[in-house]
Amino acid sequence: MYAFVPAALFLVLFGVSVREDRRRFRNAVYLGLTFIFLSVGLLTLVPDLPDGLGGIIVALVFLIPSLGTIALGFFLIGNGLTMIRKEGRSPANLLAFTAGVGIFALIAFVLTLGSRGSRTWDAVVGGVVLLTGYVSFLFLCFLAYAYLYGRIKVRGDVDYVVLLGSGLIGGDRVPPLLASRLRKGREIHDAQIARGGRVPLLLTSGGKGADEKVAEARAMADWLIAGGVPEDHVRLEDRSRTTEENLRYSRAIMESADPGYRCVVVTNNFHAFRAAMMARKAGVNGQVLGSPTAKYFWPSATIREFAAVFWEHKIVNLGMCGAIVALAAVLAVLAINSA
Repeated sequence: MYAFVPAALFLVLFGVSVREDRRRFRNAVYLGLTFIFLSVGLLTLVPDLPDGLGGIIVALVFLIPSLGTIALGFFLIGNGLTMIRKEGRSPANLLAFTAGVGIFALIAFVLTLGSRGSRTWDAVVGGVVLLTGYVSFLFLCFLAYAYLYGRIKVRGDVDYVVLLGSGLIGGDRVPPLLASRLRKGREIHDAQIARGGRVPLLLTSGGKGADEKVAEARAMADWLIAGGVPEDHVRLEDRSRTTEENLRYSRAIMESADPGYRCVVVTNNFHAFRAAMMARKAGVNGQVLGSPTAKYFWPSATIREFAAVFWEHKIVNLGMCGAIVALAAVLAVLAINSA
């Protein structure tokens, strides 16, 4: 049973960290390490288990992830083609397709060079696999925890519902992606009033871009008012240009009215966890909720969000990647010298 101690330790760390603040990326890492060490613990039991049960555990730990990786590759390529067809060939829209092709390219690379029987090439392949494994581990941690984070509910009353902007169509019209956020925000607003709570203010956040006729906050507010929200239930933050500024300027408005405010922030579901990390950094007192997004749009958007989170922690991540590359280079040099 000692084999399960590391998994139990990381599970406790996960629980303590989530209780302290749900908006930390380390929560995702603790969750991932819990499953990694749980898998290791299960494998130590295999020799003492009946063949059937032991085979099931081995399949769960090795076979299912392997088949899942191949299935993921096909899914990403198919989704990428859908994304290109519906949204165009911009670099952001090519992310899912590129990731799917990358999975099969990596499999081909490992099978081709890993079978040469050369210690030098083994070191190179090992380095590529470790590097890919590190990034993949972080991505799966991000994906799993983002899913869990997206299940949180609004508990108790809030004073503000902050609605993050995302650009306008034609310079003054709310696009479907932004309308989804506004509908979610209004649902929270209406539900709180319906249960007899205080009236939360809808704080629309977004400045005027160079190609926009009005500030995003103004267009969002007009959309809500046209849909039946009383004008005195709406406040505007119309200076921000980025998500960080959305949160920082909105916090200033809320704090100036009530230093003890409580809020929820609304964005699209693929952006919720990263926005939550930004909200924590900006000192916003509230969690982030996600609104629905078109299913075909979600994979590319999620990959883009992960890339941004990876880069936000670049010192640690680039340090780890550099260490893996250095280790592979040392092993390759040693193999060459011993040949």
